[in-house]
Amino acid sequence: MATATSQRTEPAASEPAGEPLRKTAPGALWPWVKRASWVELAIFAALCFFWLAPGFDHEAMIFGWAHGLGFIALCVLIWVAILRHEAPYTLLAATLTPVGPLGSVIGIGVIERRRGRPAANPGAASP
Repeated sequence: MATATSQRTEPAASEPAGEPLRKTAPGALWPWVKRASWVELAIFAALCFFWLAPGFDHEAMIFGWAHGLGFIALCVLIWVAILRHEAPYTLLAATLTPVGPLGSVIGIGVIERRRGRPAANPGAASP
């Protein structure tokens, strides 16, 4: 009967330990994420309108397809931005909530507000 010993290996000195969790910074893809989020929100709003209004079955189908494809494209775009460290993973989580594109627009607003704040200074007076 062979026994296996578990050994803990430490990361090599050349590998940065916190690389996957480094801070995000807006890059070339960030404006596209913002635009796609707003466009997808407009498509989703139109879909909701045509779905609720009677007699717009064809329009509801068209905007349903547009929302479905656009939402998948938005999620892929956000995922690529996460991999490039241009967006935090919480933006994808906000996008995948039941409110969909509204979650991504709100998430972008929160992220930009946090990025715009100066570093916390305990000695500074708050406005």
